[in-house]
Amino acid sequence: MANASSFTHLDETGKPQMVDVGEKNATVRTAEAESRIYLPPAVLQQFDGTELTTKKGAVFQTAVIAGIMAAKKTPDLIPLCHTLVLENCKVHIAVEGSEAVIRCTVKTTGKTGVEMEALTGASVAALTVYDMCKALSHDMEIVHTRLISKTGGKHDIG
Repeated sequence: MANASSFTHLDETGKPQMVDVGEKNATVRTAEAESRIYLPPAVLQQFDGTELTTKKGAVFQTAVIAGIMAAKKTPDLIPLCHTLVLENCKVHIAVEGSEAVIRCTVKTTGKTGVEMEALTGASVAALTVYDMCKALSHDMEIVHTRLISKTGGKHDIG
């Protein structure tokens, strides 16, 4: 098992700490994350080719706004995340087969990455789709959330 000091969010005594990024150089950083939510037939029947509409309103439009708001609030939701000024956040939702595919792309210029903001944005957008459609069916399932890519740090992926 790794010792406590090998984890960046633990100090030498094993207590939680925020990572010190003070000595790092600011770079342009991006991240893209994806969440997928299974939509059963009762929900898909409400999809008109561009939007899913329920009695609560335009589902995808609302989920896009929720995803952007969530990305901006990530340090309030996830302990030890740095507060970042987001230069851009985009949430895109498309239906592929029986799934809504939600992509959240975030950009900042800073000393730490925006992976958690992208993952939070995609996740909350998926939760919003669920919330707005649950009156139609509880058979929806958030089946997949993952980081697609990140750039600007030590370890670019994607």
